[in-house]
Amino acid sequence: MKVSGIVLATLVSFSSAALVYHRASTANEAQWVSYNSGEEQVRSYLALPEGEGPFPAVIVIHEWWGLNDWVKQNAQTLAKEGYVALAIDLYRGNATDDVEAAHELMRGLPEDRAIRDLRAAFAYLSSRSDVKKDRIGSLGWCMGGGYSLQAAVQLPDLAACVVNYGRLVTDENLIAQINAPVLGIFGGLDRGIPVKDVKAFEKQAKEMGKEIHIEIYSKSGHAFINENNTKGYSAADAASAWQKTLAFFADKLKQ
Repeated sequence: MKVSGIVLATLVSFSSAALVYHRASTANEAQWVSYNSGEEQVRSYLALPEGEGPFPAVIVIHEWWGLNDWVKQNAQTLAKEGYVALAIDLYRGNATDDVEAAHELMRGLPEDRAIRDLRAAFAYLSSRSDVKKDRIGSLGWCMGGGYSLQAAVQLPDLAACVVNYGRLVTDENLIAQINAPVLGIFGGLDRGIPVKDVKAFEKQAKEMGKEIHIEIYSKSGHAFINENNTKGYSAADAASAWQKTLAFFADKLKQ
């Protein structure tokens, strides 16, 4: 998997008692932050826009590979667009480019802990003076796409949700909890998430009054946005998907 170096700034600590922030002086500067998730303290990668804000924010959720450089680079892309981007680390420091290891890491991730981490990430962003508290969204790919949708289910104040080929929700009681507008991006050739399932989710959610936007790239399969996916990456469809993502966030988080 391709990697590139990224400059990191000072560690930032978060607790209910004290908040200490180190502002980025230029766009696309980043830092590690730590904050509480239940009784645990977790670290995440924070990319900050240039200026003082307040800014809209996005919780960025990694694939089954873990919080790697590709995810950090995407967080920086969002920062360039004017978002405080918090790339959360659901694996507690583990990352891999090996398929079997990634499968093991995903299977070993407790879902209740992941949801708790999503709530903690939202609370952390809400606590920051440079974040617009009513303009926080979520974005994820693959496993992270499924958790992005879970964020829409579990966080009633989430303002926007983007799901890139992530696991869908079929329980109408869970769909009923979604308040945020959702953009779903899927590959028409994805064998794990068939188009018929995507359309069924779209139909059910819309019938329940939810704001759902679905984009299906008919010639692409799973993980087509990630250039490290050498067998399935589509440069044209990836660029289009990013354009639609940024337009969606601009509409829902910057208005």
